[in-house]
Amino acid sequence: MPRVAFLGLGIMGAGMAINTLKARHPITVYNRTRAKAKELLEMGAQWADTPREAAEGAEVVISVVADDAASRAVWLEADGAFAGMKPGTIAIECATLSLEWITEWHTEAEMRGFRAIDAPLFGSKQAAATGTLNLYVGAEEAVLEAARPVLQAFSQNIVRLGPPTSGSVYKLINNMMGATQLAALGEAVALAEKAGLNMEAVALAISGGAASSPMVRSKVGNVVKREYDDVHFALRWMHKDLHYAVQLGQQLGVHLPTITTAWQVFEEGVAQGLGDLDCSAQAEVVRRQTAPSS
Repeated sequence: MPRVAFLGLGIMGAGMAINTLKARHPITVYNRTRAKAKELLEMGAQWADTPREAAEGAEVVISVVADDAASRAVWLEADGAFAGMKPGTIAIECATLSLEWITEWHTEAEMRGFRAIDAPLFGSKQAAATGTLNLYVGAEEAVLEAARPVLQAFSQNIVRLGPPTSGSVYKLINNMMGATQLAALGEAVALAEKAGLNMEAVALAISGGAASSPMVRSKVGNVVKREYDDVHFALRWMHKDLHYAVQLGQQLGVHLPTITTAWQVFEEGVAQGLGDLDCSAQAEVVRRQTAPSS
């Protein structure tokens, strides 16, 4: 079994690493705080103090971090993973990143003789915990096939969308669609509340209606009940992804007025202190702007 290094043990990374270890791959883990590695270390994972140390001797190195800056740091800094990897090692970036950075990352990997894959994650923290994530990948076919045995440890479906960067582009498209659905859901619920409708019935109607979707069905209960502490995807990270999506539209010359408006709603949510709550908490932005009943 190839040795695997994991960089980042957040909501998604921890579950992925646990499932990789359960699949009998020896793993080394790095995280900014060692406390998040406690369960993995008790299961037999090895700890590394830096990404470079984690990557030394690994055949596959997987990053699951927050944004462009964090990705750049774990791969390219003096103690970054690239400094510890030998030529031929497979580098896998699972974070949702900008096209500008993921393009640079692939270039840097190729220059150093590494094989690189962008494989953003599709699914919730439950999917990460149960090993049932979906992966939509940007990579050369031969590289993906070499990495497939490791990726299968934490995913149920692996689809190659095209050459390097393709997975990252599609992840931004997917998340911008999900965010606009959440923005519409927040406005719909606020309107129904203001009209005095039976909100339990409204939640059922929305879930089963023609305008529903997996995103809407999974979040309508949170929005109606105003329960946002069980965080599957934080509002601040959805805001970040929308920012990258707007940038992508600008780079490709595609006008994105709906996405830009949704980004502004999430930006206001961050400004209002909702960033660490579940992304469905953006509904509170609309509620707070709704005029009180006369």
